[in-house]
Amino acid sequence: MASTETTTPPAEPAPPAQTRTHEDLAGVEAGLDALDAVHIHRPALGQVLREKLLPPVLGVLLVLGAWQLTYDLHVTASYNLPSPLDVWHSLTDLWYQGTLFSIIWTSVWRGISGFAMAVVIGTPIGLAVAQVKFLRAAVGPILSGLQSLPSVAWVPAAVIWLGINDQAMYAVILLGAVPSIANGLISGIDQVPPLFLRAGRTLGARGLRGARHVLLPAALPGYLAGLKQGWAFSWRSLMAAELIASSPDLGLGLGRYLENQRDASSMSGVMLGIILILVVGVAIDLLIFTPLERRVLRTRGLLQHVR
Repeated sequence: MASTETTTPPAEPAPPAQTRTHEDLAGVEAGLDALDAVHIHRPALGQVLREKLLPPVLGVLLVLGAWQLTYDLHVTASYNLPSPLDVWHSLTDLWYQGTLFSIIWTSVWRGISGFAMAVVIGTPIGLAVAQVKFLRAAVGPILSGLQSLPSVAWVPAAVIWLGINDQAMYAVILLGAVPSIANGLISGIDQVPPLFLRAGRTLGARGLRGARHVLLPAALPGYLAGLKQGWAFSWRSLMAAELIASSPDLGLGLGRYLENQRDASSMSGVMLGIILILVVGVAIDLLIFTPLERRVLRTRGLLQHVR
């Protein structure tokens, strides 16, 4: 009787352990990348208008409605609280006189120029104080104290030192904005993980190269917050200086226009000056700092999706 033999095919050789490890790591990385991927989509125009434009428009209309209602109810005398229409007439008067944009531009140019100088001065100060322990102990409290000091306190000193001119305006802006920018950068550097700094030194990024390629990019979110606060201090400092210092050489800015309307006892002009100062400050923040901040957060994966 013939015997039946079962032939077992030879087993395939197992892949080397190094190959399996490499494939496993690749699979894990692919999975993590899929989890962390940010899906960017462009919303429809209607959605953008509904989510971005409609809420602030409704807010403005609500404020105007409450303002008009207060005026109609005669809560206070009309010379203390003019109607929105009276303020609109003051705006159209400036438009027809051809001075509206010159008044706004005078202040905007001073504010932007002073802020740019504050960035150039405050950034190296923040870097030095954050990196050198002796400077942090000696200068850090001074920067914090200067940041809490009202900018208007510098106006009399700047006028005595420099006279009633543009130099005094810029000095007040610098004294108000530089501490905020420096402190923002110091705060951002303090939040940088030490691993980043060690990796940078290992790759040869030391000194100025390390500050440029490792420290500043890693501290960018905190630095950007300091820049936003620095702009707010620049604008407030400038308005305080223009309100107090008066000279034909300074031209007519928003702060001086506001003070001139107070001298003329024109409450509608005063309200218009306040509104214009507010609009310019909000516009700079929305057009420059908000998009920049969102871009920085998005590139670092801190925004789940773009709206």
